[in-house]
Amino acid sequence: MSIVTPARFAKGMIFEQYVAHVGTPENLQREGSQGPTRADQSGFLRERYQKLKLTDAQTAMIKWLAAQPGGPAKVLVISEEWSSDCRRDVPALARLVEAGGLELRIFPRDGKKMSRSNRPIPDESPNADLMAEFLNEKDGQTFQSIPVAVFYDKDLRELYRYIEFPACYHKDRIRGHQTTARPGETPEQTQARARKDFAAMLASHARRVELRRDRRDPEPALRAGYCRIIGEVGRVVAAPARRGSAHVERTRIAEDTAMFPSSTLPSGGIRA
Repeated sequence: MSIVTPARFAKGMIFEQYVAHVGTPENLQREGSQGPTRADQSGFLRERYQKLKLTDAQTAMIKWLAAQPGGPAKVLVISEEWSSDCRRDVPALARLVEAGGLELRIFPRDGKKMSRSNRPIPDESPNADLMAEFLNEKDGQTFQSIPVAVFYDKDLRELYRYIEFPACYHKDRIRGHQTTARPGETPEQTQARARKDFAAMLASHARRVELRRDRRDPEPALRAGYCRIIGEVGRVVAAPARRGSAHVERTRIAEDTAMFPSSTLPSGGIRA
């Protein structure tokens, strides 16, 4: 049985509270991935949120889904702002939730120290119990990967989840290419170049190359990601028997964004 009860869900932060929390002295004194204290990422999160927009079709689709019996109503997120994956996704999820009129609650993963164990340790974090429910099992190993994003209906029945990154963002493939030695490079040069390439990607549109369908669109992969998340949630709403089954997979997002018969779609349908 899930530990995500209405009372537990309500203890999370809404997006505005989370961004404000990120910039507090208390949070900045917590250990991060780069050392004993953290950089203030609250400005980055606000700026990213302001820049992100859904298309009219995507907005119509998430509103339509939310209005269906058993449709998405609540989204739980586990995040830490030192994670580039969280900085990428949490503002986007906030926009998606806002468009659909859903409830978003965000929970930090760590306590005062950044957790480096494969599984959460209860004494290290007040949210270790939540993280334990959404561990990333991959290639025979267990990870406390973040972000975790879990979509529920109004009664907190799970519809869909993804962990670390949506499947449309081919992070493993991109990082594999970046960390592969180039002809003539020493190991030290490869490591330095890979770090530089990754930092440049985070500050640019490079992560969107994999799904660039229209070069005039500045956010093609983001729009495609919205479509796939909305579409996968829609699959479960359309087939209630799948809820709680193996259909709910950690990083699976359908490749086909045309999830519904045309007669069931709002005007304009859904497209990337």
